[in-house]
Amino acid sequence: MAETPRLPGLTLADADWLVAAALETGGERGWPPLAVAVLDVSGSVIALRRADGGMPMTSRIAMAKARTALLSLLPSGQLQLPGPIVDSIQHLYGGDFVPYAGGVLITDHDVVLGAAGASGAHAKEDEEAVQTAADRWHEHRAG
Repeated sequence: MAETPRLPGLTLADADWLVAAALETGGERGWPPLAVAVLDVSGSVIALRRADGGMPMTSRIAMAKARTALLSLLPSGQLQLPGPIVDSIQHLYGGDFVPYAGGVLITDHDVVLGAAGASGAHAKEDEEAVQTAADRWHEHRAG
């Protein structure tokens, strides 16, 4: 029997590694409890964890920030769009579009493998957590 195909990109082990690294970064820096999500290239969640004491809404926001990075092919905080355009995109994607810092692409050179998003601290801190995790993951893979 043939193996079930899978999407190219991140594995569950990769996603778990990225989530753990982002949560560790937030803990090391003393930030409020984060939620961290890692998505595959289709925008579906591979891994999602919320630190103890984190607000429940941060899980959904972390997923939306990661999805925003995937949809725009940019870190979610780098989008500069007028309010009416953001409103239209929000409507189009059912609220899963959050153009605030905290969502980054996970790439292999110029190929998108997935995205990671965080929520719970200040937006720039959210982004620093997932970007630090992505940078460490690349170092880990390089070996």
